[in-house]
Amino acid sequence: MFDPYDLMHLAIERCREGIAANQSPFGCAIAIGDRLVACEHNLVLASTDITAHAEIQAIRSACHAVGGIFLDGAVVASTTEPCPMCTAALHWARVKTVYYGASIADAAKAGFNELHVPAADLLRLGQSTIQLVPDILADECRQLFAEWQANSQMRVY
Repeated sequence: MFDPYDLMHLAIERCREGIAANQSPFGCAIAIGDRLVACEHNLVLASTDITAHAEIQAIRSACHAVGGIFLDGAVVASTTEPCPMCTAALHWARVKTVYYGASIADAAKAGFNELHVPAADLLRLGQSTIQLVPDILADECRQLFAEWQANSQMRVY
């Protein structure tokens, strides 16, 4: 089983690759058991696809890797609390646990146009079985926003 901190370190490094490519500062890694099945960064700007969040990209890659649409037992590390769209997609993919670092409020503070609906509230209202674990390497994940702001040539939020 992947250690959540190791998985988050992979998501952070992938996020930094995205920042270097002038993408928004979000990363996500997905493991099933001892197998890393996806590690992606946000591609919204590169793809001109507003749905190309890191979690969505990782879900797509993971589903391709396992050859199906369900990721039963998957563990996810996301550098930022998943937005409502990503939270719903993680639920539909049937992941087991989602670890995240920075919060939706942190993303909004960095200038992103967030819906202020905490993932925990959405999961509770939807009666999802996903286990949500906040604050994994939160300081490192919040630092990604500062790195992005310092290095970004585009200020698209």
